[in-house]
Amino acid sequence: MGSSKVREPAVAGQFYPGSEKALRETVSSMLAKVEPIDLKGRVVGLISPHAGYVYSGQVAANAFRTVEGKQFDAVIVVAPSHHMYFEGSSIYREGPYKTPLGLIEIATDLADAIAGADASVQFRPEAHAREHSLEVELPFLQVALPGLKIVPIVMGDQSLASSKRLAAAIVTAAKARNVLLVASTDLSHFHDYDEAVRLDNIVIDDIKRYNPEELAKDLDTRRCEACGGGPVLTVMLAARDLGAARAVVLKYANSGDVTGDSSSVVGYMAAALVGETSVGVDLGLNQSEKAQLLKIARQSMEAAVLGKPLPEFKVTSAILKEKRGAFVTLTEDGQLRGCIGHIVGVEPLHKCVSSMAVAAATEDPRFSPVRPDEFGRIAIEISALTPLRKITDPMEIQVGRDGIYIEKGYYHGLLLPQVATEYGWDRYEFLDNTCLKAGLPKGSWREGATIQIFSAQVFNEAGVLSKPTPQ
Repeated sequence: MGSSKVREPAVAGQFYPGSEKALRETVSSMLAKVEPIDLKGRVVGLISPHAGYVYSGQVAANAFRTVEGKQFDAVIVVAPSHHMYFEGSSIYREGPYKTPLGLIEIATDLADAIAGADASVQFRPEAHAREHSLEVELPFLQVALPGLKIVPIVMGDQSLASSKRLAAAIVTAAKARNVLLVASTDLSHFHDYDEAVRLDNIVIDDIKRYNPEELAKDLDTRRCEACGGGPVLTVMLAARDLGAARAVVLKYANSGDVTGDSSSVVGYMAAALVGETSVGVDLGLNQSEKAQLLKIARQSMEAAVLGKPLPEFKVTSAILKEKRGAFVTLTEDGQLRGCIGHIVGVEPLHKCVSSMAVAAATEDPRFSPVRPDEFGRIAIEISALTPLRKITDPMEIQVGRDGIYIEKGYYHGLLLPQVATEYGWDRYEFLDNTCLKAGLPKGSWREGATIQIFSAQVFNEAGVLSKPTPQ
């Protein structure tokens, strides 16, 4: 990665306050003025302006408020070059970025992976030296996501072709990680107020429709303007491949709204790129712990199928040692290949995952045992369960959060939380289908059955919530 050279702030005291105290107070105040919004899904990417905070800071706060307090492995910030043109893009990999709020470490492994995925992504420190468009995003990230790591990327060539190459490199490197993408851009420059609004609405409409290809065409033909058009295209393209399905425009304003001068303004917009609605709950498993459980599941499955002893797994995480139930689901080319689980936590989570992976591969009565030649086509999903809780009122069931376990006489059946979300069931359809899974007629839950609910933290090898198959 070269020497550990700090990228010093270039525009502190100009675009934003230069002291730690004043900057933290400014950013915190702007974030606090934004009412929380339920985007009904996970935020994959953000679009944020990069002018001086007095002009665009409050607009930017609308973007960063949507991720405040969340956890990401890294934040990839893509910004335009204002001071030099060059082919491709530049990732800063010489050392941490610095703002008055402190140092921000580079996610070096991710930066290396992106650069290694496409030769057009290189390290040009001079592209970052004076560039404000990336720097001004960082204090908001530092306040909203304390302790974050970043991958700072400055684009020289902002064409659609260049954006596609950079987006593909990002997806290749980040598809198994929990990352946030940030595109830095202002909109139209130095038109009168009405003309600026007209031009900016073309950009906004393309983003609302999640149509980066149309946006690229409109920018090329000068139907609209965005000084960070390339970063926006890149982030929209990459976020789409990483699970974003829609864009939510959170705020629009221009400098005339701040200064009162409508004769020559600059436009600003904040937006979020949102993925599917999440299922289950967060039990506190971090990305490293989830990765270890997935590794345990795969190695256990493969050892059992090959007739070898199970590996010895070194586990230090306290949460992986908690007694907890779990299900392991195997799919092959998108089709269910096996699913077995323990409902009640009778052994540590990591041991439960290991034994359930073996069972899913070799003991599911619905399928023949997995063969070695299938290993490369099998995907693994883990559902780490909360304890069962008996209910008497079906209204307590929250679709997307809860799974259901039904017992009546000798019959019992379970469906995981993600099943109802996948099939769009309401709580009553969910109950009826759980009855069917138990071998009971629909409606049996109304007639003396015991209903218990639970939730789960659900994750798979793609690093995102799965599109599950009914169990």
